[in-house]
Amino acid sequence: MKLFKYIIKRLLWGALVLLFVSFFSFLVIQLPPGDFLSSYIARLEKSGMAVDNQSMVALRHSYGLDQPFIVQYGKWFYRFVRGDMGVSFLYTKKVESVIVERLPATLLLSFTSLLVIYLVSIPVGIYSARRQYSIGDFLASLLGFMGMAIPGFLLALILMWIAYQGFGISIGGLQSPQFMDQPMSMAKAIDFMKHLPVPIIVITVAGTAALIRTMRATLLDELGKQYVTTARAKGLKESTLIHKYPVRAAMNPIISSGGWLLPELFSGETIAAIVLGLPTIGPLLYRALLGEDMYLAAGCIMILSILTIIGLLISDIVLAITDPRIRLG
Repeated sequence: MKLFKYIIKRLLWGALVLLFVSFFSFLVIQLPPGDFLSSYIARLEKSGMAVDNQSMVALRHSYGLDQPFIVQYGKWFYRFVRGDMGVSFLYTKKVESVIVERLPATLLLSFTSLLVIYLVSIPVGIYSARRQYSIGDFLASLLGFMGMAIPGFLLALILMWIAYQGFGISIGGLQSPQFMDQPMSMAKAIDFMKHLPVPIIVITVAGTAALIRTMRATLLDELGKQYVTTARAKGLKESTLIHKYPVRAAMNPIISSGGWLLPELFSGETIAAIVLGLPTIGPLLYRALLGEDMYLAAGCIMILSILTIIGLLISDIVLAITDPRIRLG
């Protein structure tokens, strides 16, 4: 019952946060001068097609761009809470349809990357802390600093060059051009598996490196505490001591970081995703902002905001379950 009340309270606060996020994101999207229609008309005139004032007024009215900002926002938000995100100017179809088209690839990359980050960072961080100043610790620290220092898009370019020059494989996107419109087959699945490792590596390197450093630092802090010294003095087996108490306490920052990793992975490291040609949400949001497609951009931002709220709620609940010192109240 207490957990249920806590979740309801957090969801209500989350709804209030979404209200503010939606308003300010809608406002920021419209801050640059001009709008989608102005850019569209400019492109028509550049191609030699003249647009008279009457047509401009009619187009602006049909797109709803002749109304004040607060009216545009109110109508969009009213539709949004009813499950309608509006129509994308760039794609001339429902925003939710455009986003759903990119969901399978985005979800696959996101959750695979999240799994890889935790499976690699936690054991390496524990090993690095238990073997402090060893060769393995220095190697893990070196790789961690390199992972955080190298930009994702640069790593993507390097890996694409190595794959093409060394193995003759073009790894842009998630499918080779000849398989794009074909039904699923064994050859298409093998081609997909060939394209998958590089995006996973690019997306996970920075997050894995950061969590390795976090796990190492927090575990070292726990290992220096008095209760660990006392347990050792009583003869408790080292492996049991490490994993039963210090590792559980050191996991708290790792668990809490999940709330921020989820939306970050969902966007797929936008610049790296653009370099790799990945059909994820990040490049879609980038194109929407460049094209001044306010409904599509606002829809993407709201999806990321909802994921952040859900991720933080899940991480807080897991923290309360795994650490008895934390209470939902």
